Amino acid sequence: MDKFRIQGGVPLEGEIAVGGAKNSALPALAACLLTSDPVTLRRIPPVRDIGTMQQLLQHAGADLEVADGSVTVRAARLDHPEAPYDLVKTMRASSLVLGPLVARTGRARVSMPGGCAIGARPINLHVAALEQLGAEIQHSHGYVEARAPHGLKGALVHFDRITVTGTEDVLMAAVLAEGETVIHNAAREPEVQDLALLLNKMGACVEGAGTSTIRVQGVAALHGTEHTIIADRIEAGTFLIAGAITRGDLVVSGFVPEHVYALTAKLRQAGVDITAAGEGALRVRAASRLRATDITTEEFPGFATDLQAQYMALITLAEGISFISETIFENRFMHTQELARMGATIRVEGRQAIVAGVTELTGAQVIASDLRASASLVLAGLVAHGETLVDRVYHIDRGYEKIEEKLARAGARIERII
Repeated sequence: MDKFRIQGGVPLEGEIAVGGAKNSALPALAACLLTSDPVTLRRIPPVRDIGTMQQLLQHAGADLEVADGSVTVRAARLDHPEAPYDLVKTMRASSLVLGPLVARTGRARVSMPGGCAIGARPINLHVAALEQLGAEIQHSHGYVEARAPHGLKGALVHFDRITVTGTEDVLMAAVLAEGETVIHNAAREPEVQDLALLLNKMGACVEGAGTSTIRVQGVAALHGTEHTIIADRIEAGTFLIAGAITRGDLVVSGFVPEHVYALTAKLRQAGVDITAAGEGALRVRAASRLRATDITTEEFPGFATDLQAQYMALITLAEGISFISETIFENRFMHTQELARMGATIRVEGRQAIVAGVTELTGAQVIASDLRASASLVLAGLVAHGETLVDRVYHIDRGYEKIEEKLARAGARIERII
């Protein structure tokens, strides 16, 4: 099992370019199931979850061509509209194919999603919304089975709470439904906006993406197109924190700075110097010890839950006491025990972590429990005194493309060992 070996204490310098967004590429790939025409997607990150989704599309009957960061999907026939457990047990995004498959073929059978053990990820919101569109849903042996033999019908959908994958799933189903669908309390994430842009390029009629109300006028069929995936704002945020935690002078480029505004606002509050470094790039510097700051995770445009663990690694070294409140997932503090092994002082009380800043972290053997937790341990290792070994880095491979190589090019002493 692969590990990262890190010798800490080296400030990061130079430039790191951000890759395509995994959380945008996954629904975009699922959207390719909505047409029999070829769809070409560019800036697809070659991470583990993407490979799993590509296998899922091939299992359903689609043909794929993968080359130089682009993927062309031809879903002319979908003889197996299902997502079997053996394929998707490691990926929570499997539910994204439920809407497209039932909209396109009138039936779908999708295994309940897996992925990181960071809390419940129920798809009851997806299911209830699809039922409002006319799908007949059954739960059997760990699978969700949906049928709409006479097609889907537009409807008014109101989510009881904001759900990104639920919004994306229903959005993809609605584009082929008869009539108008209005989605209230929709997720506003950039990834949802990117999906809507792709769908409109394919001939859909989607308005309001990026707001809490999305309107969809159903069409009879979609056609092929080409589309470039947006940059990964979580990867960008991770590297911005990496520059700050190592007290470096690092430029992070190739993304949309507005997508990480909640993070950069908190970094500045903590004493990090962040300036523009050209279009789509930010320069991060942190010469002195940081100040304690509190964060509360929220849906976009609030502070992203996917950056909470990385920010906690940073704030373990801040002067004073910080309060981190996690409102999205109830079990997203598993990294705290591993950070404590490195010398951090953290107390968890329910959905709040209380972090008392220390002057130094020390290298240790630690185990990654999920995707973003593994990133936080890598960041801690970059600044810790001595050697850190991060085990189970297959978690980080699910969402980061060769993170060790990108960090090494900026001066980090990090290597992958088997």
